[in-house]
Amino acid sequence: MQSSSDTVLTALAHAPLPQVPDRAEVMTATVELPPGSPGTPPHRHSGPVYGYVTEGEILFELEGEPERVIRAGEAFWEPGGDVIHYQAGNAAAEGWSRFVVVMIHAPGEPMLTLVDEAELEARRHLRHPRP
Repeated sequence: MQSSSDTVLTALAHAPLPQVPDRAEVMTATVELPPGSPGTPPHRHSGPVYGYVTEGEILFELEGEPERVIRAGEAFWEPGGDVIHYQAGNAAAEGWSRFVVVMIHAPGEPMLTLVDEAELEARRHLRHPRP
């Protein structure tokens, strides 16, 4: 899309916006992963997350979906809430991977909560079969 000022707007992704709590807070952050880093252990977010990979590639897996590689120039999103985010690690053995995320959450709630082994086991049937 181009405007009369020669500014170019390129849509990177369109994703649904789940219900947002009153007085929701929004955080924008960068995540930088060294070569081969598995990233944050399995966790969930209290609200939706929208991201864009700026460098490298990440191995990404949400509960109920197959793992996939997201490369520089590609966008992703996750609904947050009860959905477990299993992976967002550096898929490259060499070189850093970096991405930008915009996270929405209810005031006073943590942006990210790690999932313990007991819950992972109890929800194992919801995880997509591994390759």
